[in-house]
Amino acid sequence: MAAGGPVLNVSGLSYQVADRVLLDGVDLRVRAGESAAVTGPSGSGKSTFLGCVLGLIQPSRGSVEVAGTDVVRLRRRALERHRSRHIGVVFQFGELLPELTPVENVALAALLAGAPSGQAYERAERLLGELGVPYNGVPTGQLSGGERQRTAVARALINEPAVLLADEPTGALDAATRNSVAELLFEVPRRWGCALVVVTHDPEIAGRADVRVELKDAAFVPHGSGARS
Repeated sequence: MAAGGPVLNVSGLSYQVADRVLLDGVDLRVRAGESAAVTGPSGSGKSTFLGCVLGLIQPSRGSVEVAGTDVVRLRRRALERHRSRHIGVVFQFGELLPELTPVENVALAALLAGAPSGQAYERAERLLGELGVPYNGVPTGQLSGGERQRTAVARALINEPAVLLADEPTGALDAATRNSVAELLFEVPRRWGCALVVVTHDPEIAGRADVRVELKDAAFVPHGSGARS
């Protein structure tokens, strides 16, 4: 990957199911330290786009380069290694194990990626401290919604990914907590030097991004443009 080039480079990405086209030649490039927001109505293909970036959905054509490697061309084991090393994900409902403590939830992601136990727990505690999450043995299920999402962000960051994906990360939060989590998320590219891609229905959240596109008629339309990209 060339110095200063995009750490996420989606080019000509297309996908269809039967005769329904969900993605039709979409492009998106995000550099380290930058953020992008993808909006669009339910069923427009936003989740399909994320699935392609994660390598979970095989597009009909196009490429998805993450940290210089096209994940579309990787075999399963190589894809799993590349995804674990270079992509972090924050889901709408956190997808954390409620019976584990925040430290255990975050450290688990590092352990699964092959980090030594001591290093995994040390990094987990440091990240949670930086993100303002208590980790004094309380089960994650007893945390507030905002604390759980901050724990999810820590888990996504622990393997120092090149790209952080956030799928409706504030959709299950109240207004005050939503703003707090959004502020944290959009600080991530600057503080941790990764690219951030947020998929959201919320125009206020999307408005925080450096780049904003709407998925409309299977294409990415730049925010404020009525024309097909």
